[in-house]
Amino acid sequence: MALQASPFPNGFVACLHDVGWALILPCFWFLDRLIALFKSTTLEKSQRVEQECYLHPLKVFFGFILLFILFLATAPFAFLGFLLWAPLQACRRPFCYHREIPSSPEREIHRGFELVGKASFGFATANLCLLPDGIARFNNLGHTQHRAATIGQHIVHGVCRPHIRIFVDSPSSCGTLSPSNSILPAGNSSTYGATDRQTQPPVGNHPDSTEGHVSIPKTNSHVVCDPCDDTKEPSTEPPSTLFNSNQNSNQQGETGHRSAPRALLSQGLRQQDNPPWEVSSLFPANVDILCLEEVFDKRAAKKLTKALKPVFGHILYDVGVYACQPPCSCSSFKFFNSGLFVASRFPVLEAQYHWFPNASGEDALAAKGLLSAKVLIGKNRRQKKVVGFFNCTHLYAPEGEGEIRCEQLNMVTKWIGDFQAANRLPDEDVAFDVLCGDFNFDNCSPDDTLEQSHCLFEEYRDPCRAGPGKEKPWVIGTLLEQPTLYEDDINTPEKLQRTLEREELRKQYISPPVPAKGLKMDYPEADQPWIGRRIDYILYRESSISKNCRTEIEEVTFVTQLAGLTDHIPVGLRLNVTMDSDSAEEQGLK
Repeated sequence: MALQASPFPNGFVACLHDVGWALILPCFWFLDRLIALFKSTTLEKSQRVEQECYLHPLKVFFGFILLFILFLATAPFAFLGFLLWAPLQACRRPFCYHREIPSSPEREIHRGFELVGKASFGFATANLCLLPDGIARFNNLGHTQHRAATIGQHIVHGVCRPHIRIFVDSPSSCGTLSPSNSILPAGNSSTYGATDRQTQPPVGNHPDSTEGHVSIPKTNSHVVCDPCDDTKEPSTEPPSTLFNSNQNSNQQGETGHRSAPRALLSQGLRQQDNPPWEVSSLFPANVDILCLEEVFDKRAAKKLTKALKPVFGHILYDVGVYACQPPCSCSSFKFFNSGLFVASRFPVLEAQYHWFPNASGEDALAAKGLLSAKVLIGKNRRQKKVVGFFNCTHLYAPEGEGEIRCEQLNMVTKWIGDFQAANRLPDEDVAFDVLCGDFNFDNCSPDDTLEQSHCLFEEYRDPCRAGPGKEKPWVIGTLLEQPTLYEDDINTPEKLQRTLEREELRKQYISPPVPAKGLKMDYPEADQPWIGRRIDYILYRESSISKNCRTEIEEVTFVTQLAGLTDHIPVGLRLNVTMDSDSAEEQGLK
């Protein structure tokens, strides 16, 4: 059964909910502005240095009086709205679903398996800290609505750029130029205060984009450019050609380009047990599924949806539960949803959400949990449906609470297994099984030893992990130090990219590992690089996909495009999946 757009069973209940929320919103907004009035970001403090010293105290004084009066005036209406809003949460489904109707059904289908038996899938995850503005400022981030719109534009700008690969054939050089450096016409670099200068690319016609051409210095090299939605017909390619995601067959491919080998990346080449990797100032091109965390604010979620829907036609947002949970009980009241937000190019066939019942403290105010989705990819050569499973989560935040996070990982493992057992059909092939999100623990802190050894990592593979408590040497931490978010070394994507590539600078801006309570910590170990806290993960599992599928990591990406807009570094992963048709036929005969 197709997912319903509204989280409510009928229009009447949805209307009552809207009325209740409309009564609550003014009071909520005035309270939010009241908190924001007293909490400035470091960027705002630096901007006030040149102002007269008396202006800000006057603004705070008179602003407080006005906002407090308005808050008191709207409080009775908010109370009435709450009495209407809260009971309706018992019949609310735990997410909203937006579907953008494509101009052609072919745009939502990946034909790589059907035509050549191979396909490539891109995933990305990012924690955006889109809390109500007053609360977000405690993380040194403000202007939530503006950030949401700008982040959406930046993501679209990154994923819809041509996929440029430059191969240098010179005998004295072996490598590529990064697509994030000098090849693309970069938009204006964005400090936070200047993010509105970034130009949004036209996204309405991106599926029909043709291959780009780039002029480079005279050398023995060539350029391969893949458009946002790959439209090349593989009839002119050999069977070994690897298809990028979202390839359509309704247009003939352009001639004149020879098939290129696998792209090398600007930072790390493929080595034994190490995938190619890079630090990029742009989101990876052709991302298929995007997982975002901490999209708590409803208006911010709608702004993100509006920005992303021309590229990602299927979006799950406002994920989570509200009010008393379980319903009709007073054991736990949820003021915020889970903050999870999933955008997919592929149709979502099934989705299920579970919230963690073991949270405590401030984390218990939000309905953090797990969102599992099943997406339709296309068909294989035998005309069997090909699907994928995608899971997104956000674990308990406070440090020193490894037992709680381990319990949540146990729940995640069980819920994923239950979801796949209930929704996996015998006449379908499963191409991927991915788990991503903000786990709130890293693989280098002595304080996180318990989580690092969890059995989840025996089922799901982490491309950045060498073992429990040990990262691969090329890995970069993903949690930024909040007080330094707007400093000159990291306030634009290009500057943050350069900083992350230098270990001495990285130490100043990436959060360091957390020592075990009461113990000293020596970090890093001798002859080991300084990495920092990597708490954002993209994991994949091979044991749960179809037996005739083989998975290979194409690239891992650390993204700096959201510099000044969030306190996390987004992570990207691209997987190549090969489907063995002979094995499929043998299985079909058994």
